[in-house]
Parts: sequence; structure tokens; C-alpha cells
Amino acid sequence: MAEKKNTWYATGRRKVATARVFLRPGKGRFLVNQRELDDYFKRATDRMILKAPLVMTESHESFDITVSVRGGGTTGQAGAVRHGLARALCRFNPELRAALKKAGFLTRDSRMVERKKYGQKGARGRFQFSKR
Repeated sequence: MAEKKNTWYATGRRKVATARVFLRPGKGRFLVNQRELDDYFKRATDRMILKAPLVMTESHESFDITVSVRGGGTTGQAGAVRHGLARALCRFNPELRAALKKAGFLTRDSRMVERKKYGQKGARGRFQFSKR
């Protein structure tokens, strides 16, 4: 029961990815889908994206973070984790909200993939036109 009291939870989303983020006081362990962070996110840019709220609030060594993320690709999942992490940090300390909001970490990125149109190669790309 005592551990549940010291747990902060938030959900983050980007594109079609959804991340459930749990913050607990600890030594900086970061698990994503029961795997280490470096093992799950291979690209350094993805790791940099999702660690940004922790680096900005200087709290990357003070929490054990457990994340469950589903849907989308690696970049969308990294963005979803960042969004959830920022929201969980706000639940932990509401004074961090102003700084996180100014950096844009609390805003859900609403950009989605535009659908493919019929008679075209993609959403905007057309088939090559031949006059003759």
C-alpha cells in the first residue's frame, strides 16, 4: 500500500502510439516494455526525445520509470513516452508545470498521417502524367 502512494501515473500519446508511464522514487532505472531503455530504443535521437523532460527538470537520477507503450513506430512511441513523462512529472510536482508547458512537453502533438486518396499514389503524390 505504501508503494502505491509513491507512484505517479500518466498517459501520453503521439500519432497512434500510447504510453503508460509510472514514476517511482529510485535511482534512475528506465524500463520500456520490461526492457532497458537502450535496448528498446536503439536510436540516440529517440532516447534524447523522451529524456528531455527529465533533463530539463534535472530529475533523471531521482526516479525509477516503468513504461508500457503500444502502437505506432519508434519515433511515435518516443514522443508518446515524452508526453506521458511530462504529465507524470506534473502530477509529482505541480510547480514544474509552467516550465514543462513552456517547453511544449505537455501539448499532445495532434499531427496524424494524411490518408491516401483514390486515383493517386499517396496522400499528395500523383501518378506521373503523360501527355502522349
